[in-house]
Amino acid sequence: MVVSGEKRRSEYGTERGHDDEKGYLAGARAAAPFALATAMLGVSFGVLARSLGWGIAAPIAFSLVAFSGSAQFAVVAVFGAGGGAPAAIMAAVLLNTRFLAMGLAVAPSLKGGRLRRAVEAQAVVDSSWALASRGGGQFDRARMIGATVPQYVAWVVGTVVGVLVGDVVGDVERLGLDALFPTFFLVLLVEQLRNDDRRTAMVALLAALLALLLMPFTPPGVPVIAACVTALLGLSNLGRRP
Repeated sequence: MVVSGEKRRSEYGTERGHDDEKGYLAGARAAAPFALATAMLGVSFGVLARSLGWGIAAPIAFSLVAFSGSAQFAVVAVFGAGGGAPAAIMAAVLLNTRFLAMGLAVAPSLKGGRLRRAVEAQAVVDSSWALASRGGGQFDRARMIGATVPQYVAWVVGTVVGVLVGDVVGDVERLGLDALFPTFFLVLLVEQLRNDDRRTAMVALLAALLALLLMPFTPPGVPVIAACVTALLGLSNLGRRP
């Protein structure tokens, strides 16, 4: 039977659509534990922001627009310590500079023109980036997007809850909520160490060790940037190997 080119393209497009749908669902399922942790982090952020007198709307708007736990906690920490806006912005920028390296790594896996790729790049968050990694510098775009959506919802909802119950919760350190953020990154590292690709796991471990070594001697944000650059260089080097 002769199959027309148009029909082949249609069937091919349908198959790719199904593959994307499977990727979105797989990402959402894989991110479910992270979404729960993200919600708790959001609650913690909302409580902290409320304790600083930010009111209700500002923390929620911040989470809706920024969707960056590290940057938002950095801003809260600086303001909480009595710092000003320049220091808070600098800390947030330093911490989020890692997304430059992560974006460069994932860029070849994104689809479409510049606008669509820019929109899809908003799905690059720490856990989704790690979950989408296929080793050797390769990333599953659909899995990354699918993993990010529930975490975004969880972050915003968590912030809303934290803001609304902030006066009831009181001191977040007393409840251990301040430990959630570093624990979140530790879980990501463990996930990479369980990777079947031993070389990828070694890159993740090396990046983590470098961050730990730099923490006592460098400003906030620098250890994370150094770890991201190390991971990017390591994964790029692995990608060139047969």
